[in-house]
Amino acid sequence: MDENNNNKKEVIEIKKEENSNNTNFKTVQNPNSYKNYENDNKKQKSGTGFGKSVLLPFVSGVVGCAVVLGTCFSVPAIRSSILGNGSSNTNSSSSSEASGYVSQTSLSNYSDTAVYAANKILPSIVGITVEYNVNSLISMFGNQGQTSTATATGSGIIISEDGYILTNNHIVSSTSENNFYEVSSATKVTVKLFNDDTEYEAKIVGTDEQTDLAVIKIDKTGLPKAEFADSDNIKVGEFAMAVGNPLGMESSITCGVVSAVNRKITDSDGNTYTLIQTDAAINAGNSGGALVNSEGQVIGINTLKLQGEGIEGMGFAIPINATEDVTSQLIQYSKVKRPYIGITGMDLDENTAKANNLVVGVYVKAVDDFSAAEKAGVKPGDVIIEADGQKITKMDELNEIKNKHQIGDQMTLKVNRDGQERDLTVTLAEQP
Repeated sequence: MDENNNNKKEVIEIKKEENSNNTNFKTVQNPNSYKNYENDNKKQKSGTGFGKSVLLPFVSGVVGCAVVLGTCFSVPAIRSSILGNGSSNTNSSSSSEASGYVSQTSLSNYSDTAVYAANKILPSIVGITVEYNVNSLISMFGNQGQTSTATATGSGIIISEDGYILTNNHIVSSTSENNFYEVSSATKVTVKLFNDDTEYEAKIVGTDEQTDLAVIKIDKTGLPKAEFADSDNIKVGEFAMAVGNPLGMESSITCGVVSAVNRKITDSDGNTYTLIQTDAAINAGNSGGALVNSEGQVIGINTLKLQGEGIEGMGFAIPINATEDVTSQLIQYSKVKRPYIGITGMDLDENTAKANNLVVGVYVKAVDDFSAAEKAGVKPGDVIIEADGQKITKMDELNEIKNKHQIGDQMTLKVNRDGQERDLTVTLAEQP
């Protein structure tokens, strides 16, 4: 934190006045004349003359020096100039040691910021416990396995006074299956509020796997709604605090900064997100909790972290601005309604395109029956090279342009078919 120094620098100038016409001191021409002058004075003056001529000027000089030094040391800028300013020599240990001062940096402002942000956001953060069934498909004896109950924990953010809570989809909807076990969807979701040991059973209002967001609700009113910031205006380097329930430890905070914005991250399931990166520690159980700024306002939803040897302090949060439309749709429809083209495609890079006598773009592998693409005349084997007048080379680029539209909007596609280009107009339908 920069602190402005508003002390005015006072400078004392001692001017030497010279008068070339009327000098008030005697010029000594040579040693002989000086000696003669001195001897003459000794003859004419008594012993008290020595005190006036020698002792009195000496004492006056000492007193004068004391007055000047006292004046100088009473002025901070001059005192610092004489003794050395410790804060200006932070890069030189030898200078600091020579001046006798040790430079210090006050952390009180940082601490006050963290305390303020924590006190503001903590009442709006909840702990979430999810129960689900785990079916063992094969027992150790080769027989049909048994079903057991397991639990998982996470965090959530109160977004309304009447009990709506925003969290991650992977907390409340984490079904999975492999050759050895099968995990069911959540059978029970409970919520614990800040400084409240009561467990409130929650219902799942809506989930969205594509954005990894979900909304749950408890039957309680008068809850402290979290305040949202404009996540489009956050800057790299600004204060960031992660709040949640890591490892079930309720109401925990960790502090850091915003490390990066608009970071493209692909998770283990192949989903790509545009996220805020932070070095504030995010651990298991922090998911669904808040990333807040120095004002205690939510700027993101803690979602991912990178793990592995040599990796430290790389956590990621969904920007809060990106959650607003999803949240409102989950509350209204229990799902997110998205526009839909209706194709299965793959990216064609230059080498693959050249090897198959095609052009760079998105290759249409299949067209869904009765889809918007089929109605517009898109056919398998087409290569989409433009969407709404923008050149595309990847399926992600096509989806990004499509997602800017609403259901029912028209979208123009330019395709290359058998070496010929043609424009097609697609009326976007709702994704089934």
